[in-house]
Amino acid sequence: MKVVFLGSTKYSEALLLHLIEIGVELVAIASIPEHFSISYSDTPVRNTNFADLQHYSKQLNIPHFEVDSVKGKRLQDYSDALKVLNPDIILVLGWYYMLPKRVREIARLGAWGIHASLLPKYAGGAPLVWAMINGESTSGVTLFRFEDGVDDGDIIAQEAFEIEEVDTIKEVYNKATIVSKRILTKVFKTENFDFHPQDKVEKQVFPQRSPDDGEIDLSWEKDRIFDFIRAQTNPYPGAFISNSNGRKLFIKEIKIV
Repeated sequence: MKVVFLGSTKYSEALLLHLIEIGVELVAIASIPEHFSISYSDTPVRNTNFADLQHYSKQLNIPHFEVDSVKGKRLQDYSDALKVLNPDIILVLGWYYMLPKRVREIARLGAWGIHASLLPKYAGGAPLVWAMINGESTSGVTLFRFEDGVDDGDIIAQEAFEIEEVDTIKEVYNKATIVSKRILTKVFKTENFDFHPQDKVEKQVFPQRSPDDGEIDLSWEKDRIFDFIRAQTNPYPGAFISNSNGRKLFIKEIKIV
């Protein structure tokens, strides 16, 4: 199957390298720059988990498309070039923009993505961060086919993993990456898959998070503060407290005694 790969994070890079390793036929790579425009911010935001994927397209001798929300660099602005590639799948792993229907329909089997939750739970932005903030002991990843809504397409494969009390967001992302590789290997090696509709009644949609959302409320219970900090430590900017002058003290690690 011919695959167009969309990604922009270290998670994307790890899975791109895995796809190359297992012999998936990649016909193009699209990525988002480290500083990019997005709907929830009036100014460009920085991808703190950024990975530069452009050099992999040179290595594979395939086209690369730089995507942003400005006219001329939106994914739909590359539609004609994507059609020429005649892909079977547009595979979206670590992305920040919605895919228009006319882009999804370019691929024979549509656009697929991995979402770091057990859909329909924790759809939307920053699912692993939200799961940890909420004190969840289990999460997982879901390979699904995109539709018009937020993470609401048919499920292709799912696998769960445990969130241990000692885990930070870094360890949880590592677990999500390992499980994602396992799912991709199974699906692309066998090319045997089914599409299962999501239970829309159970759907939970969470918003994107920005660095300002990391402020700690010291009136919270200790367990909530503990989870809030470990969910946003490295590689993210981190949780913080502010003083009366607006200065921030970032807290990377906490222990309950």
